[in-house]
Formats: sequence, structure tokens, C-alpha cells
Amino acid sequence: MYHTPVLLNESIDGLAIIPEGIYVDVTYGGGGHSRAILEKLTTGRLIAFDQDADVIGNTITDERFLLLNQNFKYLKNFLRLHNAIPVNGILADLGISSHQIDDPERGFSTRFEGDIDFRMDRRKQLNGRTVINTWDEHELTKIFAVYGEVANPRKLANNIISYRTTKEIITTEDLKEAIGNCAPRGKEFRYQAQVFQALRIEVNGELDALKEMLIQANDVLAPGGRLVVLTYHSLEDRLVKNFIKTGNFEAKLEKDFYGNPQMPLKRISRKPITPSEEELSENSRARSAKLRIAEKI
Repeated sequence: MYHTPVLLNESIDGLAIIPEGIYVDVTYGGGGHSRAILEKLTTGRLIAFDQDADVIGNTITDERFLLLNQNFKYLKNFLRLHNAIPVNGILADLGISSHQIDDPERGFSTRFEGDIDFRMDRRKQLNGRTVINTWDEHELTKIFAVYGEVANPRKLANNIISYRTTKEIITTEDLKEAIGNCAPRGKEFRYQAQVFQALRIEVNGELDALKEMLIQANDVLAPGGRLVVLTYHSLEDRLVKNFIKTGNFEAKLEKDFYGNPQMPLKRISRKPITPSEEELSENSRARSAKLRIAEKI
């Protein structure tokens, strides 16, 4: 196992596991959640998804368990293929895994020099190098404004375009050099993290995949089934919060013919659950984590 997941006990408790139920871990990663779910199952089944091929070498040998090397946006298709609809619970830990962060070759971390790849699924063609070296000012500005939420996205885009006219941006160090004077003084690390996040989200189509997964999760959950989602930045959390609250991503409460609100999910925790001070002292990466739990009506 790569690491102990953030808010592990709270996530497993949130699933309210039925020992003979069918559960889905859509973000297998190091397998920490999956192992904890299996401990509570008797005759039940667990199906896990992860688009990163690296997880295959860290699979669990258990006849009740199936690991699929697929993006969770294909949730419904693969559950149907494996005769696993409806399900009693779905867990999503949207954070990038420690294994991915700590592998310099993936380019996910500002701490290591490596290729600016940013792909979670290395079968995909689009990577960070293509985006940063070929996309125009308008496209780059939009990515940094929307996905990175940086204060000066146009200046950042122009800096990158200016830099790449003399040198191709290949490594994480090249990228940090290219964005150089754009970062507010004293907040360089935070700024770099925002830039890397924006590129990662774009390369992997993360927010669109999350939307597709949430809609499908609602379709495949049995009545009373639980949806448990861990987010690590405001863009993800806003989508999850709105979907749980209203059944859509715009936070518009739809009503039926009689004026009754159309809410497919019921919030189990009104406010998100966050890590304790004790957990934060052991794992600083947990600081931005928010856990939301809902139940299918």
C-alpha cells in the first residue's frame, strides 16, 4: 500500500457498509480504501477503478474484488458489463495519490525535476508538454484563470509564450523558470502549485470526468445507497456540493409539476467533514481535504 488515505475511517463509516452489498471504489490508488471496504464485506463484492496503469502491480488478491484499469467516467458501462447494478455505495477520493506525486517522471510535483507530463493515464496522447508549448494565449489564459484560479492569468500565459520562443519547456524546472516573476513575492510555492494543478486538470479532463461520474453514480446507486466523495480543491468541491444539494452542477433547485423539489440525493453531513488536528500533524497533504456524504433517496 502506498499510504494511508485521508479521512479513512470517516469515509468507510460514511458508506454504511452492508456486508453482502456491492461497493465501488472509483479511485483505487494505493488500495487503502478498497482494503478497508473488503474487511467489512462477507458475501459482498467490490469493484475498483483507476486509470493509472501503475496500480495494477498493487492489486488485491480476493475473489470478491475486481480492479479495472479504466477512467471512472465509464462507471455505468463497466458496472453493467460486470452485472453490478444497482450498487450500495460509491467512494471517490479525488486527490492525486502520494505515489503519483512522489514519482518525478510524472511531473505532478513542483518539488522534483521531471518531464511535464501530467497524465494520469499514460495511454492518452495529450500531455502537459503539448499544452504548454503549443497552445495559444487565449487557451492558456483560460486554463490558468479557471482551473488554476491565479490572479494574473494573461500575464502568466504571455510569460510562457515568450519563454518558449527561445527554448522548449520540457521539465518542471523549465516551467518554474518560465513563470518566474509572475508569482507574488513570498507565495511562489503556492502559485506554482496552482499552475501545475491547472495543467493537470486540463490534460486529464478531470472536471468533466467528475461530472460524468457523479451523474452515473446517481443512476447506479440503489435507494438508500451512499455516495462518499473526498475533494482537495474548491473546483471539485463546488461540483460535488452542488450535485448533492440539487442534482445538478449549477445549484439550481428543480421542481416537479406540483412544486416539489427534485432532489435525488439526501445530504448525510450538512457541512463537509475535515481532517482532525491529529491527522493533519501526521499528513500535511490532508489540509485541504473535504469529505461529503449523500444517500440516494
